[in-house]
Amino acid sequence: MNLANIKEAIQARSESRIMPMRRPMMPFEKCPGCDGDLAEKSVEKVLRGGVNTAVLKVCAEVCLRCGEMLYSQETVRRFEQIKAKLERQETGEFQAIGVSYQVA
Repeated sequence: MNLANIKEAIQARSESRIMPMRRPMMPFEKCPGCDGDLAEKSVEKVLRGGVNTAVLKVCAEVCLRCGEMLYSQETVRRFEQIKAKLERQETGEFQAIGVSYQVA
């Protein structure tokens, strides 16, 4: 499978099964770090647990000035659940999308 096919598979997977999560209203109107404006965006989040890695799309409030990403409590709980599954090697429900390499 070449890189284009992998990207296509990731996109199809994210659109069909892993839909961006809608989140309740965030408690911030401005970025807590730089006071910049926030905009809701669909972002990719990479999670690592043990030797495993997962990529998912979620909704986040993104600072238009510094790029800080703010997640809802529900989304953070989902991150924690996925990370725990990765650490326990419980990856049966996840779709493999390629191979990861460490480069020195």
